[in-house]
Amino acid sequence: MAPEVPADQNSNLEAVAVEFRNVSMSFDDKLVLDDVSFTLKRGQMLFITGAAASGKSVLLHLAIGLFRPTQGRILVNSQDITELGETELLAIRSSIMGLVFQEDALFTGISTYDNAGYRLVEHGWAEADLDRAVREILTFVGLENDMEKLPEELSIGMRRRLELARALAGWPPIMLFDEPTSGLDPINSRQVLDLIIRARDIHKGSSLFVTKELHQIPYTAYRRAGCDSSGNVTITKAEPGDRPDTGVIVLDSGKVVFTGTVNEFETSEIPAVRWLTHPRSGAREADIEIRDPWSKARHWKI
Repeated sequence: MAPEVPADQNSNLEAVAVEFRNVSMSFDDKLVLDDVSFTLKRGQMLFITGAAASGKSVLLHLAIGLFRPTQGRILVNSQDITELGETELLAIRSSIMGLVFQEDALFTGISTYDNAGYRLVEHGWAEADLDRAVREILTFVGLENDMEKLPEELSIGMRRRLELARALAGWPPIMLFDEPTSGLDPINSRQVLDLIIRARDIHKGSSLFVTKELHQIPYTAYRRAGCDSSGNVTITKAEPGDRPDTGVIVLDSGKVVFTGTVNEFETSEIPAVRWLTHPRSGAREADIEIRDPWSKARHWKI
């Protein structure tokens, strides 16, 4: 008989969505992640940031089991996924995880409807449940009138919203976002962020959010979505005592150099963090983006 797990320990296990334990990753003898450890709690959003090639996207691919770590353990819902076979990993991805890739990953030969439902089809959802979930998520992202269109018939912003719909169909409890606004203009970028906020707060998901655009961190962390008795959803700035559970992890050359709150991140004097928040003259824009395109104080030149 297996030893009984203390009740408080069971509670701790149930409170953890994703955990990295001393994870390292190498490609062709090049160390990409070095002894990375962190915990994503249930209902929490963690922002992963850092300079280019610091290992941010690799971390997400490890979390969803697309890569296997060279060393260490990765737990999803308290299950060690590092030794699972592809069939078992596919079942986990399809049932409890959704990933928005940085690059366009839509299937060009099938409709908006079929793209949105693809993950659910993989998981064997019943047709009636699948149809209900797909129509719900396409309405959520504002594509309910474009179900029969192919991706090439959609605008860039609409395609990105479809990427989001495919990842969130069925409301998986764990959501992974890899630069979800990459290549979008400020208006479409804000729409995507607002959808992510709504998914987080209304559907209580846990999420890892990779970004190098630092203005997105306070925007997403300091806003909350709420639903009134009529079902209308609004997004408002949250008071300090009522903000969502968020945190920031900074990677530098594959190592975790900072873990803390958004406020601690913004005021940190750690050199690698300060390089991001106070870039030197001549810093490459590809490394980090700190401008806030939605600031009312910004002056546009025409």
